[in-house]
Amino acid sequence: QGQLVESGGGLVQAGGSLRLSCAASDGTFRSGNVAWFRQTPGKEREFVARIGWLAGAILYANSVKGRFTISKNNAKNTVYLQMNSLRPEDTAVYFCNFASYWGQGTQVTVSS
Repeated sequence: QGQLVESGGGLVQAGGSLRLSCAASDGTFRSGNVAWFRQTPGKEREFVARIGWLAGAILYANSVKGRFTISKNNAKNTVYLQMNSLRPEDTAVYFCNFASYWGQGTQVTVSS
């Protein structure tokens, strides 16, 4: 319990798409929000999106609204972040978070 593993990062051209996954060990996700954050060197970790694990309420940062979509598969203990119309400023390490648990991060690089 408590292990989060991100995957799906990579290098993509501006305008392209990537889908990130956050897989949790059984029992980790429960009542509360699963969130994506991102961080670039020298900057604080920035909120991207979150989804309520039970009720499914969703919130996006203004910077990604309309381009990113967060979703979940309760049966697979997995949360996804579909990222479309990517921009160079989306380049960052993306982290999955639930309560005090954090994944190791996955690098997303968007070239111009």
